[in-house]
Amino acid sequence: MQYDVVVLGAGAAGMMCAFEAGKRGRRVLLLDHGERVGRKILISGGGRCNFTNIHAKPESFLSENPHFAKSALARFTPANFVALVEKHGIKYHEKTLGQLFCDDSARQIVALLESECAEARVETRCGVTVSAVRRAADGAGFVVETSAGSFACASVVVATGGLSIPALGATGFGYELAREFGHAVIEPRAGLVPLVFSVGDRERWCDLAGLSTEVVGSAVADANERQKRIPRSAKEDKSKIRFREKLLITHRGLSGPAVLQVSSYWSPGGEVQFDLAPGHEVFRPLLAQTAGRDWNSAYAALRSVLPTRMAERWVRLRANADAGDWTNAGIAKLEAELHAWTLRPDGSEGFAKAEVTVGGVDTRELDARTMESKRAPGMYFIGEVVDVTGWLGGYNFQWAWASAVAAGAVV
Repeated sequence: MQYDVVVLGAGAAGMMCAFEAGKRGRRVLLLDHGERVGRKILISGGGRCNFTNIHAKPESFLSENPHFAKSALARFTPANFVALVEKHGIKYHEKTLGQLFCDDSARQIVALLESECAEARVETRCGVTVSAVRRAADGAGFVVETSAGSFACASVVVATGGLSIPALGATGFGYELAREFGHAVIEPRAGLVPLVFSVGDRERWCDLAGLSTEVVGSAVADANERQKRIPRSAKEDKSKIRFREKLLITHRGLSGPAVLQVSSYWSPGGEVQFDLAPGHEVFRPLLAQTAGRDWNSAYAALRSVLPTRMAERWVRLRANADAGDWTNAGIAKLEAELHAWTLRPDGSEGFAKAEVTVGGVDTRELDARTMESKRAPGMYFIGEVVDVTGWLGGYNFQWAWASAVAAGAVV
């Protein structure tokens, strides 16, 4: 069966690309091995789909080629997707930090994409497993071998996603296909994922599971890792990537928005650091001439910024390790430790709990304007399968939309 375009993967990027191509009069086949489209969309944002972020910009994305995302993001902005949301009458709201959510349900975003695909006459087939993609015998186009038969096409779009949330059907097929056609793949790893305490830290903190507090978090990477992972704008600023959001203690380690953000920059063996009292000089009252200088006074001061049990634990751990230096210098050291709680996680919760995959198809082998492979003309890679990963809060959806439109405009 002959098509102009076959899109592999009926997630956010795949569906968006399919109808953009269909609008141009292309005959499009959209395939997915799952039984329904948009499975990850449906669980996103707690079921309300954080479909974009109004502050999305290239500096909010990780890649070993940090300039790559600029073109697509500039040509399809959050405002463009909001216009599509409004066209379909979907009510939405800004939650925090520019995050836009549906008022009702993530199902509305899936319905939007299905409606646009139907209008563009995209043929969608679910429950179809792709076994191989190969060049056509005459070298013009491709043949896609599937459990439903073979499909010939001029162009193939790979929108198969990453390895995150395998319970929803995530596989490494896109990476395998890229390698078959000569592409390098940046080693995939879990991103936006809870971190696991070391054994010692687990004993110290995990009985406080459920406690949450606002922090400023950052990952402490070595020089080589910084060069690879941190966007150019951050390198020029000569500062670490920092996120001011909530930290949550779990029964195994740390989670919450601040930790998820930091996890994408963390690499095994590295450290993470948290300012537990951002914007506060907690122990300043102890410097007053008439103030008490002891652990009780420190605890009283700390309760103003931390949950009571966490404040008590922080003080007790230090009191057990040190009799206390209540000189001005000693108090300053205590203050510094509070603003630089440094941990070396044993690992992360892995792809099973990760919201995204960091790494993917090397973007240096893709055209930044069209997402087309430089090694296999006619093949395109979009969305999470590509080595572009956004922050928590709608950024990854914006990359899905933008990369999809870039490819859909030319396939």
